[in-house]
Amino acid sequence: MPFGRIGQETLMEDNWADDEIELELAPIAVQLAYVRQVTLLGYPQEAIEAYMNIINRNLVDDSSLAVAINNLVALRGSKDVSDSLRKLDRFIEKGSVAQSFQLTHGLDLKLSPKQREAIYSNRVLLLLHANRMDQARELVSALPDMFPDSVMPVLLHAAVLVRENKAGRAEEILGQFAERFPEKSKVALLARAQVAAAANHPQIAAESLARIPDIQHMPATVATLVSLKERSGDIDGAAAVLDSAIGWWSNSMTGENQLKKLMHEAASFKVKHGREEEAAHLYEKLVKSHGSIEALVGLITTAARVDVEKAEAYEKQLKPLAGLKGIDVDSLEKTSGAKHVEGSGHVKNVEAYEEAKGKVKAKKKRKRKPKYPKGFDPANPGPPPDPERWLPKRERSSYRPKRKDKRAAQVRGSQGAVVREKNEANAVSTNTSASNPKSNQPTATSKSEQSKPSSKSSRKKSRN
Repeated sequence: MPFGRIGQETLMEDNWADDEIELELAPIAVQLAYVRQVTLLGYPQEAIEAYMNIINRNLVDDSSLAVAINNLVALRGSKDVSDSLRKLDRFIEKGSVAQSFQLTHGLDLKLSPKQREAIYSNRVLLLLHANRMDQARELVSALPDMFPDSVMPVLLHAAVLVRENKAGRAEEILGQFAERFPEKSKVALLARAQVAAAANHPQIAAESLARIPDIQHMPATVATLVSLKERSGDIDGAAAVLDSAIGWWSNSMTGENQLKKLMHEAASFKVKHGREEEAAHLYEKLVKSHGSIEALVGLITTAARVDVEKAEAYEKQLKPLAGLKGIDVDSLEKTSGAKHVEGSGHVKNVEAYEEAKGKVKAKKKRKRKPKYPKGFDPANPGPPPDPERWLPKRERSSYRPKRKDKRAAQVRGSQGAVVREKNEANAVSTNTSASNPKSNQPTATSKSEQSKPSSKSSRKKSRN
């Protein structure tokens, strides 16, 4: 039976109000949400919904609300940074000059130091995500006085420096903290190694990892150290790391698989860097202890470069391949080559392979019926389509351009322009007649004759 239900029933028997019961059981609700957060690592949505329900109802005490908001911020991470900052900022206010920040409502007394440190740390990380470097720098400078025995202020200070592209300074303060507090140096040295590796300082990263003695034999640490030393050009140091790890796992009562993997990787590393004798020695150990075929092949190929007799001796342990007993090696070398025929487990001559390939009949392509348009009868297709149907109209043989109207070309200008031109022509003619009266005399008589019928017609009209 859930503890929340037990407490609720007990308080209801004592006639507590619903709000008082919920306020009393708030710490249990927050703890249950935290259990969901821890147990459902791949599915945080249920824990987020539980925290949001507690925060939205706002019926819990300040300490439980602060823990719920802090856990919600941790679950969200870099999502909804502005909302997370708003939720955290209501618990933090500016204090005196001696202490730049302090929790409100007496939360510094109600919460444990670890809880307060988590709230401040999450706020610094949110400020970094929001790119508020001034506020993050100010808060980080106040954290060492609040938590003098913790490594978290140093880690946050290093994070701010890395964000400001000051990786060298971050490596320096982490190294100083590791020297000052050797019992807490593991986290600081790991952070220093990560910062140095990201800043392309492989020597500093390898030196930081080498100062942590209890992880030297772990495969992940060994692989990282070898890679860092190889990047920095220290091949002897990388080989020494591998040899040390092999010695540790050889003396260990457990971890046979780890020893086998390390020996394989060490042998491959030494072959890569021209140390065939050491690699052959490791492969020989693997063959004798584990009987690995892969190690036997590696031993033969490696020993063939330094000790041919040993390679020939171990070559006899290889199982013969099927189908190679009746092959004449001398005649095989004279051929142009060999190819593997699919579906058979032996090798054939190229010429025979080509002959067999030529005999294989090509697959017949299946003829598909053509698809006709809807309503089309292939028996009566009708007239063939116009072959020029895809050409533009101007390029078709049947194209005829439209004729232009000649009458429209004669009329120019606005209405009345022709009459004005005629009047101007008449005026010019009268002027010429006035200058030459003799030559224009017949014209004047003809005009008078033409005007006479018009006068008669006007008289007839007046009579009527």
